[in-house]
Amino acid sequence: MERESMEYDVVIVGAGPSGLSAAIRLKQLAAEKGQEVSVCVLEKGSEVGAHILSGNVIDPRALNELIPDWKEKGAPLNTPVTDDRFYILSDKGGIRVPNFLLPPLMHNDGNYAISLGNLCRWLAGQAEELGVEIYPGFAAAEVLFHEDGSVKGVATGDMGIGKDGEPTHNFTPGMELHGKYTFFAEGVRGNLSKQLMEKFDLRSDCDVQKYGIGIKELWQIDPEMHQQGLVIHTQGWPLDSSTAGGSWMYHLEDNQVSIGFVVNLDYANPHLSPFEEFQRFKQHPFVRKYLEGGKRLSYGARAINEGGLQSVPKLTFPGGALIGCSAGFVNVPRIKGTHNAMKTGMLAAEAAFDKLVAGSGSDTLTAYEQSWKDSWVYEDLFKVRNVKPGLKAGLLLGNLHGGIQMWAHDLGLGKFLPYTLHHTKADHESLQPANMAKKIKYPKPDGVISFDRLSSVFISNTNHEENQPAHLKLKDPSIPIEHNLPNYDEPAQRYCPAGVYEVVRDDNGQHPRFVINAQNCVHCKTCDIKDPLQNIVWTVPEGGGGPNYPNM
Repeated sequence: MERESMEYDVVIVGAGPSGLSAAIRLKQLAAEKGQEVSVCVLEKGSEVGAHILSGNVIDPRALNELIPDWKEKGAPLNTPVTDDRFYILSDKGGIRVPNFLLPPLMHNDGNYAISLGNLCRWLAGQAEELGVEIYPGFAAAEVLFHEDGSVKGVATGDMGIGKDGEPTHNFTPGMELHGKYTFFAEGVRGNLSKQLMEKFDLRSDCDVQKYGIGIKELWQIDPEMHQQGLVIHTQGWPLDSSTAGGSWMYHLEDNQVSIGFVVNLDYANPHLSPFEEFQRFKQHPFVRKYLEGGKRLSYGARAINEGGLQSVPKLTFPGGALIGCSAGFVNVPRIKGTHNAMKTGMLAAEAAFDKLVAGSGSDTLTAYEQSWKDSWVYEDLFKVRNVKPGLKAGLLLGNLHGGIQMWAHDLGLGKFLPYTLHHTKADHESLQPANMAKKIKYPKPDGVISFDRLSSVFISNTNHEENQPAHLKLKDPSIPIEHNLPNYDEPAQRYCPAGVYEVVRDDNGQHPRFVINAQNCVHCKTCDIKDPLQNIVWTVPEGGGGPNYPNM
């Protein structure tokens, strides 16, 4: 069945902070210049914000530029940071690092603890008031190209395809969205962005991208333990000195606490489970005291770009651009990327608007490629470019090296540290053979502070239409059992935070089978990143499927 099509000046894939900022900026410029610019935003979640998950302490720098009167307009930035603490944990205790020892870059003065999902919902409202068309529940599943190879737009996935690949009685063909320019704001490890990087060789002059997995819960805690505006970060236990990561705990309004744990995905031990490390972390006496007597409200997980400046690819290609976390602009030591994602969306919008006014379309936005390098986004990442790769030396030496780097830049001495360390190995290449790695025995969840995967997925409100082709695809179905199981004890059983992947055996413990519970998927993308042979390919399910995060 032939697909219908709609024409726009700019099509944006993803209603996250970068995509919405780009849409708003385009409409602002059109209003200022008296021009008509049509803008469409596609969002695979059931609503804007449904798939948004982040810590999040936001640096409002980009928001101040985009919507200077955001306070008057009711932006959901309700909790300014009032107290900032950093701890190094041991198994039973820990020490606080005095604030005066922390580089100014690590301080959160002037920042806000927020729900990024709620901020995106608010940004969507601002965009719609300006005339942006937003379509939640429609997943961009295919990039469309002109005959000359330039990007023409995207097509949404067909709806109503059964597990057997055949149309059901509910079949509806996808829609084509054509744009003079198409922005890809899919977030970390977007499947269309990944295809575009390969087609246009966008990663030829940058390092490999590095990732972490962030696992988050939202709690309502005892008011006596709540301190609105308190921001806590930790490193150390339960991770060993060769595995990088850390935690956050942000005290929001209404006695709510955002608590989460990040494990860098270049970890070596295939027996490690990021989910179980997080559950174990919550049992630390320092952490448990905040959660006792409280109630867990929501759960989710998402991959995080960690490569920094060295890993940013070329952003432009004929007919489109990568913006936000599709490219990777997270400042890793600050644990902040929203301000950079928003700014890159704004810069791409400005470059596209100038081209549209000049009557151009489907060419390369070279002005955007230059403008981000001239912006404070580049400066933000340049100062911390050596912090993440320095962690290869271990927690102690890595932190010492990173601290020297940040202090030097804060004191104007960065010119004396002119070198740049590089990422040379992709995260999926880092696993040791299972028989050479230490096994980890994780405690059983108590159902009060720590929990299992399935009860966690339940409160993420994850749902997929069951009668559809699996969106998690294996290039070679034999690899999980014939290669990954004997060599790495099939790590997908542990790195997935949603219980999607299982190895099941018969009653005699024989004949292992690899089972994919695709309906559990929270769209974190960890499997697409960490699978040892890159055999798992994450693709979009039917639009509207996946988690539905409230206040995350």
